[in-house]
Amino acid sequence: MRNWAQQYLTEQSRVVLAIDPAEVASLIEVIATARKNDRTIFVCGNGGSAANASHFAVDLGKGASLGKPQRFKVLSLNDNTPYLTALGNDLSYEDVFVEQLINLAKPGDLLFCMSVSGNSPNVVKALQWANDNQMLTIGLGSRRRGRLEEIASHSLLIDDDHFGRVEDAHMHVCHMLCYAFMENE
Repeated sequence: MRNWAQQYLTEQSRVVLAIDPAEVASLIEVIATARKNDRTIFVCGNGGSAANASHFAVDLGKGASLGKPQRFKVLSLNDNTPYLTALGNDLSYEDVFVEQLINLAKPGDLLFCMSVSGNSPNVVKALQWANDNQMLTIGLGSRRRGRLEEIASHSLLIDDDHFGRVEDAHMHVCHMLCYAFMENE
């Protein structure tokens, strides 16, 4: 087990060190512009990416906003369980994010999606709707690529396809996006 743990950490370090700081800086600018223009940032994902979406929304909405002259307006589309399950049950799971956006989003708002596969039907449908309705879109994916990379206006791909490593690296990126505002302003 010790050798396995060492190998896992070695691989995780490789994945994290391969994240391009210029790509992260570009995403920071997109998020800064959303805040400057008083836009809402919607975040979503499935499974571990749903947990990361919730975590990111908390860090951006609280940690990067408290005591600041302008706060982030951010909402994880994963966090209203009754709404999510009603949409999934009465329509389809593919509609759980897009239907929330139809009710809440405005042109110029930002949709931030995370998907290791890049092909989650509910994420892809939300991204497509956001693009069709003049929203900005960010996708965090993996080397599996998928539709997310093709349709997000801005994307950052983690150079791995192991779900755990990619989700951990997504959270590294999310923390950088938040701490850029927590430590640099």
